[in-house]
Amino acid sequence: MNSINFLKIYLLSLLLVFNLSFAKQTGAPDVEITLPEKTVKFESTNKPPYKKYFNGRNFSKWVLPEGNIWWKIEDKIIKAKSGLNKKGSILWTEKDFENYKVRLKFKFIGGTIDSGIFMRGDNQLNPQIQIGISGSLKRDMTGSPYVPKKGYPKEATAAASVLKMNGWNTIEAQAIDNNYKVWINGKYVMDYDLENANLNGPVGIQLHPNREMEIWFKDISIAKIK
Repeated sequence: MNSINFLKIYLLSLLLVFNLSFAKQTGAPDVEITLPEKTVKFESTNKPPYKKYFNGRNFSKWVLPEGNIWWKIEDKIIKAKSGLNKKGSILWTEKDFENYKVRLKFKFIGGTIDSGIFMRGDNQLNPQIQIGISGSLKRDMTGSPYVPKKGYPKEATAAASVLKMNGWNTIEAQAIDNNYKVWINGKYVMDYDLENANLNGPVGIQLHPNREMEIWFKDISIAKIK
C-alpha cells in the first residue's frame, strides 16, 4: 500500500469515528461511508446442525432387537457384544431419514470386529459403511461401503493412516440422494454413488453374525441435510 492510499484510509477512518461520536451526541442519523474495497476470501462454516441420538442413559430414539442380549449401556457407552450363539443384531433408529449425516465414536474392544453403519436400510439398495474387518476379504475395510450382492464397490484406503486400533475413533457418514461420503477422525476417506439407491430409511448399527466380538459406541448424533 503506498503512502497516498494509506493517508486516504486514515482520514476516512477519522471521519467515521467523528461521525459516530457526533451522531450519539445529537441523535443525528448515521452517515454511510464507503471505504476502498478489498477482496477477502472466507472459508465456508456452514455445517449441518447435529442433534444427539444417544443420551447416554437409555435407548430412547432407538429400537432394540427382540430378546436383546447384545446391547447394553454403561458409563454413557453403548457396549455391543456377541451372544453365545453368535447371532447377529442391528440397533435401528426409530425414525427414517432422507438426506443426513451421522456421526459417532467407536472403539474396538476384542475379537474379530465386523460392524458398520447401515444407511437407510440393510438390503442391496442401501450401503453399509464398514467398521472393522470384512468377513469376505479378511482385512480391515473401515470406511468402505458394503452393498449386498455387490460386495465392496469402493475401498476407503486412506482410512488406514488415521484409524486408531486401540483408541476411540470418530466416523461421519453422509447420505445425500444416492451419494455417500465418509470421514474417519476428520479425514475424508470415501465417496461413492449407488445407482437406484433407496433414499429414505432408518440408520442402523450392526453387530455381525458368526463373530466373537465386542465393540463400543458413544456420542451418536445425526444431522438432517436439506
